[in-house]
Amino acid sequence: MMNIGIFYNPDQAERAVAEDLAREVGRRGHTAKIFSALDEIADVGRLIVLGGDGTMLRAAMKASRQGFSIVGVNFGTLGFLTEFERGEYLDAVPLVLDERCARLQRSMLEAELNGKTFDCLNELALLHPVAPGRSNKVVRIAVTIDGSHAGEFVADGLIVSTPTGSTAYSLSAGGSIMTPDCETFQLTPVCAFSMRSRPIAYSDKSELGFSLLRGEVVLYGDGVYLGQAGAGDTLSVRKSARSVTFLTRGLSEYFRRMTEKLN
Repeated sequence: MMNIGIFYNPDQAERAVAEDLAREVGRRGHTAKIFSALDEIADVGRLIVLGGDGTMLRAAMKASRQGFSIVGVNFGTLGFLTEFERGEYLDAVPLVLDERCARLQRSMLEAELNGKTFDCLNELALLHPVAPGRSNKVVRIAVTIDGSHAGEFVADGLIVSTPTGSTAYSLSAGGSIMTPDCETFQLTPVCAFSMRSRPIAYSDKSELGFSLLRGEVVLYGDGVYLGQAGAGDTLSVRKSARSVTFLTRGLSEYFRRMTEKLN
C-alpha cells in the first residue's frame, strides 16, 4: 500500500479538489494525506502538487530534502513544470500509483557565497540592484569554468539555469531548450552590452566561478532572495548533490505540452 501526499496551494486550488483526489486514492486501496503548508509534509512516498510553477518549485525543494517523488496539476498560469491541467486532475491518481511509471530526474544547482550554500532547481540569477535614488548601471562580471577564464560580461546580470530553467530564460535570450534530464547547464547574460552575449552551455560536472569587476549584484535562487555580492565576494556554482524526481507520462508528453504552451 502506498502513502500518497496531496499538497494544494490555498491561493490557487480549492481543498475540495484535494479531497476528491484523496477519495480516489482511497478507492484504489491506498492512503492519502492532504497538506496546505509545505512544512507539514512528512511520511509520504509520492506527492501530488496542486498549484502553479512557483508552487512546484517550492514543493520540489521539499522533495529533494525528504526524497519523495512529485507530480503537478496546473492551477497557475503557464504550468511548465506540471504534468496535468486542472481539468485532468483525477488523471494524476493512476500515474502516481503506478510504480513503473516514467520518471524525470531533474538536476539542481548548488551556489556558494562567502561560505553559505543554497540549492536551486530552476535558476540562479545575479542582477544589478534597482531602487529609487540608485543609478541604473550595468555590471561587469568575469566568469571561470573549472578555474579557467571563460570570458567577461557587461550586462544587467547573469542567469545560471538548469535544464529545468532553460526554457524561460535561455530561450528568451536566443538560447536553446534543454530536455529536463540532460547533463548540461546554461549561463545566460541579461541584456548584455558586449559581443560575448550568447548563452554558454557547460557540463554539469564543471564548477563556475564569478568575480564582480564593476558594480554589485543581488542573488535570487528560484525567485527567492539569497543575498548581495560586491567586489571581493566569492561566488561559485556547481551541480548539487541533491536532485528531484518528477513523475511523468513520458518525455514525448513533455515536448507536446511544451509546444502547446510556447504557442
